[in-house]
Amino acid sequence: MTMSEVDKVRLSAASAIERSRERRRPIGTKSVALRRQHLYQKLARVLIAGGIVLIGAALFGALIKPLGFTGLLALFVLLIGVALLFGKWPPFPEPRQADLPKADLKQLAGRTEIWLEAQRPALPAPARQLVDGIGVQLDLLAPQLQTLDAASPAAANIRKLVGEDLPELVAGYQRIPAGLRKEAYAGRTPDDTLVGGLTMLEREIGDAARSLAAGDLDKLATRERYLQLKYQGLEGEDAPSA
Repeated sequence: MTMSEVDKVRLSAASAIERSRERRRPIGTKSVALRRQHLYQKLARVLIAGGIVLIGAALFGALIKPLGFTGLLALFVLLIGVALLFGKWPPFPEPRQADLPKADLKQLAGRTEIWLEAQRPALPAPARQLVDGIGVQLDLLAPQLQTLDAASPAAANIRKLVGEDLPELVAGYQRIPAGLRKEAYAGRTPDDTLVGGLTMLEREIGDAARSLAAGDLDKLATRERYLQLKYQGLEGEDAPSA
């Protein structure tokens, strides 16, 4: 193998490692909290199921027949099986784009972070940095959502901004073939449009968090037309790929 081939292999390996790290790296604390909560629930199920098995074995040994060596071995195998079963089931419910507008308001920030974490590796570097910033803003917003009335206009505006506008911007970009993302249409490339839209949404989410924290619900009327004018065009830019 020549030096150039070695370099190519090394670069390819480094790129694969970097992509793997990108997939695992959280963008906010709320996504980590949701995953940790799911893990604790699985551990609780393992302990409960294991306790039931042990109680059943103890009753069997006391009332019917001592377990003996074979029975103890079978009990050990059964406990391992229970741990493996409940340790893997149920899997973490990865959110889909369609799920986000209907998510529990208290979990909206965390579930949006999880969805963005899955999309992040496919985005250009400037957009990935903005996604990290949006994760910070979602962390700031999350505490306010714990007490916000889910039926209020403010909650509807937050759902529209976080659960619809943000995911649709990212999904719209990903629908564009990779080879067309750096080609300009109407003076802007899809990459430029994505970065501009994410910049706007990062600011809007931060403003929403601060408005909620200050109790100023009137400021939460989402400037929908303004946002559309800022990042519209991703669907149109997809047209040349047909």
